[in-house]
Amino acid sequence: MAHCVVQEAEAILDREFPVLDTGFIRLVDYLGGDERVVQAARVSYGAGTKGYREDEGLIDYLLRNQHTSPFEQVVLTFHVKLPVFVARQWVRHRTARLNEISGRYSVLQEAFYLPASEDMALQCTQDKQSRAAEVLDREQAQGICAAMAAAQKRAYTEYTDLIEQGIARELARINLPLSLYTELYWQIDLHNLFHFLKLRLSAHAQKEIRAYAQVLLQITKQVAPLSCRAFERHVLEGVSFSREEFAEIKRRLGLSQGAASKARLEGKDLARFEAKLNTRG
Repeated sequence: MAHCVVQEAEAILDREFPVLDTGFIRLVDYLGGDERVVQAARVSYGAGTKGYREDEGLIDYLLRNQHTSPFEQVVLTFHVKLPVFVARQWVRHRTARLNEISGRYSVLQEAFYLPASEDMALQCTQDKQSRAAEVLDREQAQGICAAMAAAQKRAYTEYTDLIEQGIARELARINLPLSLYTELYWQIDLHNLFHFLKLRLSAHAQKEIRAYAQVLLQITKQVAPLSCRAFERHVLEGVSFSREEFAEIKRRLGLSQGAASKARLEGKDLARFEAKLNTRG
């Protein structure tokens, strides 16, 4: 394969893209782009791709039909500064390689994430993991933010006091809060990055990690714009249906009355189907 250089990606290498209050993402390096996907696919499928000579058509076909291995040929390396609680969600995606700053070797910087007052909300009563859509009133939210900031300051002061007493760094760090910023280098191939983005751009993901996912997608568009376009079309803004849901679609369209009579949706299955249609307008 020929070496792939993407000028748009070259232009943003090592540029910091801000996220949250003091976080960022940098594209450190990349291997390949849309051209690499096409090269890999045509080597793999040979004459079988004759009907998809145009690069965009081929990439669209591959992603739509889940021929994922050509996308694994593209690799991106990011430098990310993010709160520890976001990092703990991030590393659940195990199909990547990372190296994180060590609190055993380094004295950690005084950098903490503090939510904006307009993001303060109570626990959602509809599920076990999310905040409610309605935010707190301004005065109450500002009071909570001030209390959080004071706790962060106190924790860091106690941390530095222990360091000055000669306590081992690996012990001094253990009372630092999840809001502490950490940094890591994260390397991932394009196929698995798309899986990360599918989950972390979802409305069900926590707002803070969605903010990082949005910036990751914008950076990745500079490396592989055609692949990102296909991803948005077929995955991010697409929808899939179960066998029963698809049977109901055909029934409503009058395409398969016999099959539909055997696969009527009832109860929660119908509700889920209706929700999918409503979500996609």
